[in-house]
Parts: sequence; structure tokens; C-alpha cells
Amino acid sequence: MSRPDVAVALDLAPHPEGGWYRRTWASPLTIDTPYGPRPSATAILYLFDAPGRWHRVRSTELWCWHSGPDAELLLAGDADEPGAPAALRLGPPSVPDIDGDPAGAPVPDVLPQREVPPGVWQRAVPLGDDPVLVSCVVSPGFDFADFEMR
Repeated sequence: MSRPDVAVALDLAPHPEGGWYRRTWASPLTIDTPYGPRPSATAILYLFDAPGRWHRVRSTELWCWHSGPDAELLLAGDADEPGAPAALRLGPPSVPDIDGDPAGAPVPDVLPQREVPPGVWQRAVPLGDDPVLVSCVVSPGFDFADFEMR
């Protein structure tokens, strides 16, 4: 598997769930969690061009879309087996009808950032042929000891 040009340019390494990543930031503030001390938050760049594997993280994640096609974050609850997933669309925001009633404008179904609650089974799926570049901010900060994959 060869690294895409964007992964080379951003110095991204293979991620266990698929795609490419690099930690770009960890808060200097450390907090105690039931699983040990963690930075209060961390951030990574993540590039993917194929569906990731089902996984869950003990912390809250905030996914922030940067470029590429839209993606879906499939969330399947916190049971031991992934169930029927709900999809959150991640990408550039859809623009509400500016001629419509602003008070009644629908919430866009595509947003540039989405939250994944702690412990929820999830996978990211690109909705196009090109790679999707996102950031993931995790709080409390990410540790592979808090990561489970199916």
C-alpha cells in the first residue's frame, strides 16, 4: 500500500483502522481518568479513502472536515456488537434557502464538524473516490489503551 501524496506531504503514518494519521497536538494539561492520566485533549490529522473499521474510543471525539468529498460517520450505539448504524454527514455545509423564512430554516444535514460520543461504535466512510482529510479532537486525550476495534 503506497502512501497518497497528501499523506506524504503531511507526514502521515498508517492508522490501524485504515487510512493515514499524525498526532498534531496534545494539551499540556493532564487530567486523571478512571483509566489513568491523559492530556485534557489531543488532535490528529486523518486521511482516508476507504471505509474504516468499526471501532470505539472511551472519549468524546470531534471530527472536523477539511477537504475531499463528503464522508459519513456511521454510529451504531455502545452495545458490544455494532447494530443498525445512524449516519452523520461530514463535509462542507449545505446552504439553507436564503429566500426562505430564517426562523424556519432547517438545520443543514451536512456539517463541517460532528461529535461522536464516548464509547459509541463508529466507522468513517468516504462518499467519493478522492481521499477525505479531517482532524479529530479527542477529550480526554486519545490513548490507544482507550481504543477498541472490531
